[in-house]
Amino acid sequence: MALLVQKYGGTSVADPDRIQNVARLVKRAVDEGHQVAVVVSAMAGTTNQLVNWVDEIDAGHFDPAEYDTVVAAGEQVTSGLLAIALNKQGVRARSFQGWQIPLLTEGGHAKARIGSIPADNLKRALDEGQVAVISGFQGISEAGRIATLGRGGSDTSAVAIAAVLGAERCDIYTDVDGVYTTDPRIHEKAQKIDRITYEEMLELASLGAKVLQTRSVAVAMQHRVRVQVLSSFEDKPGTLVVGEDEIMESNIVTGIAHSRDEAKITLAGVNDKPGVAAGIFGPLAEANINVDMIVQSVSSDGATTSMTFTVGKADLIRAKALLDSLKSSVGIERVDADGNVVKISVVGVGMRSHAGVAHTMFRTLSERGINIQAISTSEIKVSVLIASDYMELAIRSLHAAYGLDAS
Repeated sequence: MALLVQKYGGTSVADPDRIQNVARLVKRAVDEGHQVAVVVSAMAGTTNQLVNWVDEIDAGHFDPAEYDTVVAAGEQVTSGLLAIALNKQGVRARSFQGWQIPLLTEGGHAKARIGSIPADNLKRALDEGQVAVISGFQGISEAGRIATLGRGGSDTSAVAIAAVLGAERCDIYTDVDGVYTTDPRIHEKAQKIDRITYEEMLELASLGAKVLQTRSVAVAMQHRVRVQVLSSFEDKPGTLVVGEDEIMESNIVTGIAHSRDEAKITLAGVNDKPGVAAGIFGPLAEANINVDMIVQSVSSDGATTSMTFTVGKADLIRAKALLDSLKSSVGIERVDADGNVVKISVVGVGMRSHAGVAHTMFRTLSERGINIQAISTSEIKVSVLIASDYMELAIRSLHAAYGLDAS
């Protein structure tokens, strides 16, 4: 008998029929002799509707604590309905809201962090033979108010609960059957990955792969929680996210991710002197605008430089306006903005011990006539910025170049 945590996303619990299907999956695990805690998201579309109602009443001026009270309601409905469905199927179950566990949070509303999770109430229910059906995405703040963890927070709830319970595994049920070498909607030769390391999954999640939420992978890696991504609609194994020690030999490149959420800013004719970079990136940081890839080139006379960097596409207009306001004080001749770009990344822990990964990427793109506008690297990834018109060609070409195409 193992203790399992199962998490079901919004599409898996989208309506009463799907909730009853989830109850059957949970019952199967219980019938196999496992203790089961279940974490649920709101029914698909519910959170968006709740947010819209808040905006209709007081867009941009509402109390964040009351906002959390409203948007956390979706998970409460789902947990109650699933507990009802389980009891109807002969499985003893009870629902837990974040404050009943309690899942204690720190930080601000709508983006709270998990502080601690006293597990006594959950363990007592499990030891009594009940399934604990938990509302994801929510906890209770230091001030005793409902606090939410931000979009995708149910994944983080599930992994954190698996950690404090000492679960054998945390199964994340969604509408896809695992993690693929690239987006199968873009490239039909994408292959499902049987096992992937925490580090690789964290890079892929942060670079645009939307199968798992980035924070949940970080928590899993920190607490060594084995995570499986699988479909609630198909009865087959998914992808295991595990430590590197559980993988016999890693591929050089495990996957290729893309992000359409990037935008490029180029600063031309920037005074080349100490303090200029701080004068540019300091105000961006103060405005909570994240900067990613940075390229700088100095003019032949050494008097001026140009800088190219990326920001989130949602921040592009705000970032350009801020930089335009700095032109005279910092010494910037021109600010150009371009939202027609995409970031393509190759990821794999095998890069640590193999040379030539970047060269293969650059050569492959060059052979297809794709210009690279910016580059960033880490120990296990190489990312490039290209024009968005070439996204599919780049993904397909790189997938083949690294031997990832399904045979």
